[in-house]
Amino acid sequence: MRQDQKSSRTHRIERRTIPENIRNSLQERILNGEFREGDPLVQEIIAEEYDVSRIPVREALRQLEASGLVVIQTHKGAVVATIPTEQVEELFELRAMLEVDLLERAIPRMTDRDIAEAGDILTELEASFARGDRASWGRLNSAFHRRLYAPAGRPQTLALLQGIGLQAERYIRLHLVLTDGLDDALREHREILRLCAMRDVAAAASYLRDHILQAGRALVAELRAERARRTA
Repeated sequence: MRQDQKSSRTHRIERRTIPENIRNSLQERILNGEFREGDPLVQEIIAEEYDVSRIPVREALRQLEASGLVVIQTHKGAVVATIPTEQVEELFELRAMLEVDLLERAIPRMTDRDIAEAGDILTELEASFARGDRASWGRLNSAFHRRLYAPAGRPQTLALLQGIGLQAERYIRLHLVLTDGLDDALREHREILRLCAMRDVAAAASYLRDHILQAGRALVAELRAERARRTA
């Protein structure tokens, strides 16, 4: 009896990974722009694509709704969330506030190893830019910043930032594509790392703030123009 119960529990645990895998795949497709704002996410079609029943698809969509990427509407189903440009701007302002605070706390506690490991991640990010590997951009960009902020010892702030970052990531990717901003992004990341290596808290914090806010302003302007073109 105990063996049967153990097998049953193991089976249920394995099955719970199916919605998570579908969620991760759909999340990446949304972040990459395959599904755009307002696009319907039809359970039957998605279930057929992934060769599963509708049950794990429904759970995956609920998880995406909790993360803010999807809206589930009564009698209409799930659609990719559309965030007003004012809220996109707010996301970048929140990022600037939290990230600058983390960096100011982190720099005095950084070691040479912290700098070296952040540099290794940045090299990977630059390589992903060079080969056009969009799927890696957000992950490596987040990893680079997290590595710089880790010495701050502020796990709750990092958790908040992670939630904001997921909301902003699809717009960051869109910004890099629409504005051809890859070269600027790489140059600015290198400068942030250099200032951290110099342990120049004031200069690094100021540069990071400008880096985030300027990207947000450029994105919002381009996003408004893009939405106007789509509705024209």
